[in-house]
Amino acid sequence: MLTIQPTTLLTGARISGDYWDLDQLVNAIYQITGDEKRYYDYQGSRDRILNVCYKLRQATKGEHHIDYIANGINRGIQIKQKKMMPEKNIYFGVDILWPELLFTTIALNDFIRLHQELIDDSPWNQHIATVRNFQALVIDNLYELIGEEHYAIFLHVLNEKVAAYFRYATQYVDVLNIEYLSLSKEERAAHLSAFAIRLVVEGEDYNLLLDQLMQAAKETKHALHDLQISLKYPEFIDW
Repeated sequence: MLTIQPTTLLTGARISGDYWDLDQLVNAIYQITGDEKRYYDYQGSRDRILNVCYKLRQATKGEHHIDYIANGINRGIQIKQKKMMPEKNIYFGVDILWPELLFTTIALNDFIRLHQELIDDSPWNQHIATVRNFQALVIDNLYELIGEEHYAIFLHVLNEKVAAYFRYATQYVDVLNIEYLSLSKEERAAHLSAFAIRLVVEGEDYNLLLDQLMQAAKETKHALHDLQISLKYPEFIDW
């Protein structure tokens, strides 16, 4: 079963599951986001989402966190079945920064909408159901952390946008990641809702960055989503 839990210092959240849970999620996201450049105006969002998928793939190879989770097997069941069976399952996990995770969750709405409009509008699409489950787990955690009032505001601004990240300057997510990392645990708890809203409402700082990137894109003839900004993540992140 896929699980998502906030990390100790609220730096991010840990996505955990057995091998098949994570494999199912990654494959579903691949299906929803489509082939490279299919949705060119959302390519920056796609790249960031697939970077999270890459970390999930790394997790299934044991490169991040491994936990042993009780699976319901006990001595009584083993006696009844006359078999020795493991009483715990291996869960793989990876920690994702809160701004990055929220961006991924919101951006997937765009790809679900596009997939339904252009590929498959069936209400029983299993890939969409898998992605929706992932989104629900993230948003449930957000609700628990920011409370009902802030959550209602977040939902209101989110529901006002049909396409959240059309031609979006995804470099802004790096800006928010770095800013969020600089906060204490208490500050993260107090301001997480503001970060969530900043990922939906394009404020002055976003528009300033976008203007700079658009100018750079014009001068270098590079696509907006291919441009890099000079921000450095810390070598060690205390989760």
